[in-house]
Amino acid sequence: MLPMYAHSPFNLTYRKHYCYYVFVLKTCLSKNEAGCTHFIHESMLFRYNHLNCASPIVEGAFLFLKFWRFNLNPFSNLFIRTSYKQILFVIVFVLLIAATIIFVHHNHFLYDRTIVKVVETEIAEKTEVENSLGNKDSLFTQRITAEIKNGAEKGNPIYLMNEFSLSKAYDHEFEAGDELFVDIDSTSVDTGELQGTIKDVKRDKYLLYVGWVFVLLLLMVGRKQGILSIISLVINAIILSYALDIYLSHPHWSLLLICSLAVVLFTVISLLLVNGFNEKTYAAVIATLLGTFASLFIVWLVLWGTSEKGLRYEELQFITRPYKMVFLSGLFLGSLGAIMDVAITMSSSIFHMFEKNNNIPVKALIKSGMEIGKDIMGTMTNILFFVYVSGSIPILILYFKNGSPLGYSLSMNLSLEMARALAGGIGIVLTIPIGLYVTIFFINRKRARL
Repeated sequence: MLPMYAHSPFNLTYRKHYCYYVFVLKTCLSKNEAGCTHFIHESMLFRYNHLNCASPIVEGAFLFLKFWRFNLNPFSNLFIRTSYKQILFVIVFVLLIAATIIFVHHNHFLYDRTIVKVVETEIAEKTEVENSLGNKDSLFTQRITAEIKNGAEKGNPIYLMNEFSLSKAYDHEFEAGDELFVDIDSTSVDTGELQGTIKDVKRDKYLLYVGWVFVLLLLMVGRKQGILSIISLVINAIILSYALDIYLSHPHWSLLLICSLAVVLFTVISLLLVNGFNEKTYAAVIATLLGTFASLFIVWLVLWGTSEKGLRYEELQFITRPYKMVFLSGLFLGSLGAIMDVAITMSSSIFHMFEKNNNIPVKALIKSGMEIGKDIMGTMTNILFFVYVSGSIPILILYFKNGSPLGYSLSMNLSLEMARALAGGIGIVLTIPIGLYVTIFFINRKRARL
């Protein structure tokens, strides 16, 4: 239906344009790219010959429509390009997410400990405190009404008391909807109300949310590679858990030897599963293993030569195993991820240059590879430093707030973290030339077969 002002005798030209533009719009939205392009060019002649006018603005609008229709619009031809297997996979995946979320909200029957859901909270008391160093804090007493979700008392109300501080360093403030693990203490003689003690917070649903976000991001960015990355992550977690179970069952075995075997499995499974069976992956596997074991050997030599002076093992004093061996094993595993990243980056970059030009000289590959290594060396070392140091920020703040000297606080809390970061940095630096020459070795083999 035309607008009212289009029926005016003074708007005959407009009426022609209006009908014509609607026709072009429908055609562009229905035809394929080649048909739309051909129609737009043909329509230019039609407008010149029959409408006696031409609008460059409208012409540009049609060209933009065509560009959006076939290039910018992320939903264009979605179902044409998507196979039935992909659609089925998406449907199953969405149903799996929904099913797990529903299940985790109703899995209270699986737990032996009593679970309650907070219904109502009230602040019963507030106290201001200050220590001798001038640090101020507020202490609160919270009265909680909750509903028992499992066990013999399921459905009954229970009344709890919770104490927390404003800083919330070692305690929590609870809100309606939170789920808690409690111990039922007694029943009030006067009122018959159940009373209990809070033991812990039920966090499985929050872990599930974070896990699904991580999986979705991997699948959106990596597609098939993302699925393989998830599979390799699960396999590596199972291997690590099994390795630690072996060590706990056989404490006389060397943890460093067990971790060495686990490192080999981690490297081979992760790289081969994600990147496939090819020369690029083989070069990355060899470079990762050589760089990791070389860095461990250098760190061991340094610790042996310096008699481990300056290292504070206080954070490991509660374990009933040789703490030095535990520290070296953790250092060994901690540097593996960064070294593996550097190795696959070097291998992929150099192989990409070779695939673009099979006649590229070896000297050019070496020069380009070293430039790539210099670019990633600093960033990867900084990543290790921040990853290790960030975990000590809360305890450092605690030390500083209580008047501990800077040097004492850093030596007590950062000595092991700095050692781990330095060991990883050594592995990164060593992996750059190792990965470069191992990759060139495989390139020369491949070039000889051409």
